[in-house]
Amino acid sequence: MASLGEPKNTIAILNKYNFVFQKKFGQNFLIDSRVLEKIVEAAGIKEEDLVIEIGPGIGTMTQYLCERVRDVVAVEIDRNLVPILTGDTLKDYSNVTVINEDILKLDINQLVKERNGGRPAKVVANLPYYITTPIIMGLFEAHVPLENITVMVQKEVANRMQAEPGGKDYGALSLAVQYYAKPYIAANVPQNCFIPRPNVASAVIRLTLHKEPPVFAVDEHFMFALIRAAFNQRRKTLVNALANGAGERVSKEAVSDALGRMGLSVTVRGEMLTLADFAQLSNILLE
Repeated sequence: MASLGEPKNTIAILNKYNFVFQKKFGQNFLIDSRVLEKIVEAAGIKEEDLVIEIGPGIGTMTQYLCERVRDVVAVEIDRNLVPILTGDTLKDYSNVTVINEDILKLDINQLVKERNGGRPAKVVANLPYYITTPIIMGLFEAHVPLENITVMVQKEVANRMQAEPGGKDYGALSLAVQYYAKPYIAANVPQNCFIPRPNVASAVIRLTLHKEPPVFAVDEHFMFALIRAAFNQRRKTLVNALANGAGERVSKEAVSDALGRMGLSVTVRGEMLTLADFAQLSNILLE
């Protein structure tokens, strides 16, 4: 089977099937074998692994995975790609299952249980940028047994995922990702590594899931409600942002009192608080 990491082989397949790129699915196919190697390396995949690939496209990354792991489940939403995958680019591999489904509607917990005996799987994906956050947060919030998630995302989103307090990239996404996982940017990927070329630069980021959350929140939903309120009005002081946006039970007085107990100024903004600070704040406000 000719490697799809070579641009001419990808173009040949697309021409053979008269494939039309669907803008609604945000399709950009990788055509650089060096980037494929970096993704595989970042994911740290081993022979005995189950890998769930989200958005295999025409199977470029899938071929790489099939040659290196025990079992690959490729979840593809575009039904026009299924005959290309099953009848052509992946037909020589016996260790791959193609599922034509929206990943947001698939019971991945059940899938991992059946295919991996409950042991943690790995996720690899080249995600459409408009749906990156819902997919990643969906995997986290469903508490799917995963070792890591290695994804190609918009470079700006990767920067936000690993941002530290105080910077312009730091926000609700940084805190949500870091609550569930340790982010590491493994590679920056220029636009010319894709067909068609996207308008933005990309990055490969690996999210290694924590075995236990790094902070203790009595009510994690409440903590995240505070985080969202803090960053919805990030130019305001935390006291004002939470009093306006975090619901009836959060008053200016309660927030000011909690910040005082934490040794923080009442004029502090949300972008200066760490994840541990937000957990402590939420716990105090719930007392």
